[in-house]
Amino acid sequence: MLGSWAMKLSDLITSDLVEVPLRAADKWEALAAIARVPARAGRYPQALVPVVEQALVVRERSMTTGMEHGIAIPHAAIDGIDELVAVLGLNPAGIPFETLDGAPARIVIGLVIPRSKKLAHIKTLAEIAKLLSRADVRARLLRCTDGESVVQALAEMQ
Repeated sequence: MLGSWAMKLSDLITSDLVEVPLRAADKWEALAAIARVPARAGRYPQALVPVVEQALVVRERSMTTGMEHGIAIPHAAIDGIDELVAVLGLNPAGIPFETLDGAPARIVIGLVIPRSKKLAHIKTLAEIAKLLSRADVRARLLRCTDGESVVQALAEMQ
């Protein structure tokens, strides 16, 4: 039985898990960057970076995680971590991401999910998508220039 809870983005994102700007020429480079950020922040060992990147790529090849309104939420479940790790990348110019509406992704939320807790985090994914469906939230995030301003914006908007 799934609990009714869902983690909020503001509970998951700390300034060291924000990449502004997220530098990537395409979605594959964006996935590689998403995999590297948590290791740099000490959330999982460097040795897991290729495992995470590969899991993100496999998931992305099965179906795009590019949504509408310049949002992408790449995600993958892996072994070797105990807690959900989220990364928020911003690229105001946009990254080609094969989104549902064809627009480039400007807000990329990467979720690295412990395989053992995969079902529990479906609600978290839905909660994040719901938050980012708001134009005011997207506009505010895209004005942020560093991790601290992203964390503050999320705290004030959720």
